[in-house]
Amino acid sequence: AMESQMIRPGHLTAHQTAKQLGITLDGVRQLVRRGRLKRSGGTPRQPWYAVPDVAALVAERHTRSTA
Repeated sequence: AMESQMIRPGHLTAHQTAKQLGITLDGVRQLVRRGRLKRSGGTPRQPWYAVPDVAALVAERHTRSTA
């Protein structure tokens, strides 16, 4: 599998990030392009994102959807 490289604790792959946010991989890329999410590790092709960054976006989406 592509995801076989060891990922540091506290980081998520793009796949995991998309799953957490309930969006597509393309949606994740758009968040990055708009500066809403920053790659915290990995490589441009296999990026990792920091768990707190993703959690903040999840909370924000949740607040928006319940507001």
